[in-house]
Amino acid sequence: MNRKQYAALPWRHAGAGREVLLISSRDTGRWVIPKGWPIKGLSPAETAAREAYEEAGLGGQMSKKPIGAFDYGKRLDNGSVQPCRVEVFGLEQMVQHPQWPEQGQRILQWFSVPEAAEAVDEPQLKDIIRKLE
Repeated sequence: MNRKQYAALPWRHAGAGREVLLISSRDTGRWVIPKGWPIKGLSPAETAAREAYEEAGLGGQMSKKPIGAFDYGKRLDNGSVQPCRVEVFGLEQMVQHPQWPEQGQRILQWFSVPEAAEAVDEPQLKDIIRKLE
């Protein structure tokens, strides 16, 4: 059975278009977006906002409804893979906090929309990112 996760897709205005922030995963170093398990007492959008802060130090305007969803296999600490369905919320970046919980544990990089879509592995996430153009 698929477990639910909630994610933020951070973006900002840049020149004539938009840029997307991707972060490195802690285990494999591949490019991902901030995401995590549901948090008791928080809505899905609030959970996504919390993950964006904890993993990337970002704050901003979060979409009220998901802008898409994708499936992936989350590798657990015991080595097994848990199928996950990730609901993605758009986050217009307004603030980069000077300090955050996972600072120094991940690489953060802004990409153009086409570059960000190329950089992630999950086909459904590529499609969600491309919709920002």
